Amino acid sequence: MLTNRQLFLLNVAQTSGSPRLLEIERAKGLYLYDTAGKAYMDLVSGFAVSNTGHSHPEIVQAIKNQVDLYMHLSVYGEFVQSPQVKLAQKITSLLPESLNSVYFTNSGTEATEGAMKLAKRFTGRSEIIACKNSYHGSTQGALSLMGNEHYKQAYRPLLPDVQFINFNQADDLELITTETAAVIVETIQGEAGVRVPNLEYMLLLRQKCSQTGTLLILDEIQSGLGRTGKLFAFEHFGIVPDILLTAKAFGGGMPLGAFIAPKNIMDALKENPILGHITTFGGHPVCCAAGLASLEVILKEKLIENVAAKEALFRELLLHPKIKEVRGKG
Repeated sequence: MLTNRQLFLLNVAQTSGSPRLLEIERAKGLYLYDTAGKAYMDLVSGFAVSNTGHSHPEIVQAIKNQVDLYMHLSVYGEFVQSPQVKLAQKITSLLPESLNSVYFTNSGTEATEGAMKLAKRFTGRSEIIACKNSYHGSTQGALSLMGNEHYKQAYRPLLPDVQFINFNQADDLELITTETAAVIVETIQGEAGVRVPNLEYMLLLRQKCSQTGTLLILDEIQSGLGRTGKLFAFEHFGIVPDILLTAKAFGGGMPLGAFIAPKNIMDALKENPILGHITTFGGHPVCCAAGLASLEVILKEKLIENVAAKEALFRELLLHPKIKEVRGKG
């Protein structure tokens, strides 16, 4: 009889030739436990997902409560579903006043795709500018925005009218013009090596987008939900995006993302054509229940307030002549 590991390699599609092959039986808090009971510290938080730790009891209970009521009802946007409404109300109450309309998705890359469509539809323009070494997802549109040709070349042709600028270089902002629908930027670049921009650059980026009528999309799929010491990293720079992307930790361990924008911008998706952007499972009620519980745990347990102290501790402990540089925020 084949083992689970053998069946995993045989029947589950692989993304690399050398998966980790840890067989995890359960997870709790910081730790993953394999079938032999050995504990592993999850120092990547499920890749920026488990901001409240694994299997937080309040999130687990919220999921169970919602499953007992209902799971899927209909396609997105047709029925009033309490978990969606409550999560949308909660997250917008914590954001700048202009970011008051939430479109829920299943993932971060879907949030990117939706934001691209929204920007094109609202502005009537086609050009999108992204940053070199960026990562916004791996579906066709999001892949077009990836700033690393190595990962794109096998899948060309990709979307046209995509231009690239250097991250954190103010001179490149001159490439943003009245022909540009949107500029999409990771507030803190993740896959590029945790690159934190300077304040002047972010202020100039916001100013240039406002001057040209270009929508500023900030991708906080990895940096959001408290990881930097603010709920979202853009708060460190005193700017507000036109569209905010969130996912990963947003679902409290369940698959959930969103793009968030002012209602007058989001309303561009309502007509000409109607149902111009639609999803079957986006904003799934069980995922939204988990997301709301996770957000409430972050606030109640004051996890964000502890981030700055932990950052200072890590930076102190990482002082070593062999360590050339420590990058990050939070």
